[in-house]
Amino acid sequence: MAATPWLTVRQGTAPLLVSIPHTGTDLADIESRLVSTWLGRRDCDWWIDKLYDFAADLGATIVHTAISRTVIDVNRDPSGASLYPGQATTTLCPTDTFDGDPLYRMGEEPTPSEIDQRRETYFKPYHAALKAEIDRLRGMHENIVLYDCHSIRSVLPRLFEGTLPVFNLGTNDGKSTGPVLQQKVAGVLAATGETWVVNGRFKGGSITRTFGQPQNGVHALQMELANRGYMREPAEKGSAENWPVPYDPTYAAPIRATLKQILETAIDWAGR
Repeated sequence: MAATPWLTVRQGTAPLLVSIPHTGTDLADIESRLVSTWLGRRDCDWWIDKLYDFAADLGATIVHTAISRTVIDVNRDPSGASLYPGQATTTLCPTDTFDGDPLYRMGEEPTPSEIDQRRETYFKPYHAALKAEIDRLRGMHENIVLYDCHSIRSVLPRLFEGTLPVFNLGTNDGKSTGPVLQQKVAGVLAATGETWVVNGRFKGGSITRTFGQPQNGVHALQMELANRGYMREPAEKGSAENWPVPYDPTYAAPIRATLKQILETAIDWAGR
């Protein structure tokens, strides 16, 4: 296992690389510039690292950053270009939350030079770690699967209409993986009885789109989970008093079983 204070890489030998880019809560010393530290952490993908902690036992390689997406979002285009043109979304170094609340005190927003520095310090090393592990695993397997883990609140009017399906599988409209793997994972989702969609509102971010190259044996999937699938999510948008909801392994057990089946399916498919 290789590690830095904020970037952790656990090396496995299975043909599966698990990326965990949004569970970080480290605000990298910008706390005094924020409206509140709670707002700075509200849009974290809460408890995703706990939800997928079985991945190591499957032999997966795991890459994880402890840096908050408020500091820099390693799943956005590094140029700052929108991944979803015409739709509301957060940026490389966001200045507001998913709800549109300002993150920074007036005049404390990151400057272009600071954004460049954050890109060099945090974004590039995370992507370099993914690339290094992809290359290592491809040296061992003809095909590998990059599985990018995410979650989001079920209702976010600024980002999407209505209530998000529990499972949101993204493959960049089929460009980041072969059709057979996509069909196999969709089959697992269909059997759950929960709501699900493939390439709906969330088609995959920068990680899926950058590294998903099925023609080169790298098949990338993004899984965006609605929080209610594994947390007792508040009906309202939440406050510092009730968000995040503590992780409850019993409540999360059913979705964990499905996620384990998905990762096992990916490993079996890649090793066929």
